[in-house]
Amino acid sequence: MLQPARRYARARLWLGRWRLGLLLLGLVGCAQLQYYVQAAQGQYALWSDARPIEDWLGDPATDPQLKARLEKALLIRRFAVQELGLPDNASYRNYAALSRPFVLWNVVATPEFSLEPLRWCFPIAGCVSYRGYYSKDDAQAFAAGLREEGKDVQVGGVPAYSTLGWFSDPLLSTFIHYSDAELARMIFHELAHQVAYVPGDSTFNESFATAVEEAGLERWLELYGNEAMRAAYVQYNARRQAFLALLITHRNMLEQLYAEKSSARHKRTRKAAIFQHLQSEYQLLKTSWGGYAGYDRWFAEPLNNAHLSAVGTYHELLPAFRNLLKQERTFVRFYAAVQNLASFDLPQRQQRLQQLSPPVMLHADNASQSVSSAEPSK
Repeated sequence: MLQPARRYARARLWLGRWRLGLLLLGLVGCAQLQYYVQAAQGQYALWSDARPIEDWLGDPATDPQLKARLEKALLIRRFAVQELGLPDNASYRNYAALSRPFVLWNVVATPEFSLEPLRWCFPIAGCVSYRGYYSKDDAQAFAAGLREEGKDVQVGGVPAYSTLGWFSDPLLSTFIHYSDAELARMIFHELAHQVAYVPGDSTFNESFATAVEEAGLERWLELYGNEAMRAAYVQYNARRQAFLALLITHRNMLEQLYAEKSSARHKRTRKAAIFQHLQSEYQLLKTSWGGYAGYDRWFAEPLNNAHLSAVGTYHELLPAFRNLLKQERTFVRFYAAVQNLASFDLPQRQQRLQQLSPPVMLHADNASQSVSSAEPSK
């Protein structure tokens, strides 16, 4: 592995050549070039700020609470390799303390009467339904332009992301203080993206990574958890499923509305009523949870289509991947099967995953039932 000085020197050289290449070749317009430059500078800043975990642990100035979290992260990282067969590389072996609450802010946008998000295409990642910015102000500025065009827009903070194994992703202050279960879940999820990734197929990518995090966390809790941790995670997961069901119910209501042959005025009025209903139902859900406010941040901006456009991305194919893991029995065989699926073209991949999915899927009716039957959580 490259020493830090050599690694950062190579990164600086790569950054300079990359920017110069874009300028000389004229591959992108000015606005797009600015976007790529901020992305490259943001990624380079992470490398510059990151130090090996051992350095932080050996530094007397490191806060004892942070040392405990970093030690836990090292344990999780070893578990990911030894028990889950996830990549044994330099990712999540360094730590960077950021002076902001999120590493990125993603901008998502849709037309006024559609839940289909706009898509932007990038090298490596392919076409995705968001644009990520390392500066919240830059994200808000881009979002403002989209709103002027009449688009529904959401700007959301992102605590972690994966560079898909192209670079060494560090642990970050934006998520290091999560609970043990949440920290493990996030590391498993992001490492899974390094195992299999299909450019442009977010539902495949996120559902697969969610299947890995789910199964990995179950094993982690069996080995390192206690009854209190397991109970807390069951409670957390029940809330998450109830919240997801609430969103799916209202997404389906909007889809039905937008499919109608009615006036824009009627759709605009009904759309506002549906989002108001979502707000009201969420308050009832919070009451059933004893006031738990963990999802309040989702409502920080006025609700619109963009908030619901990605609902299902992380879960739509999850039953299929669960079944595939059950069939293959081991993570190594499961990853090989997923990589094989990733090599198929989209129609073949979708057909195979449909065959793996159980016959009953989540719809509006049983989504509502899931919300109403969720057990209260602290």
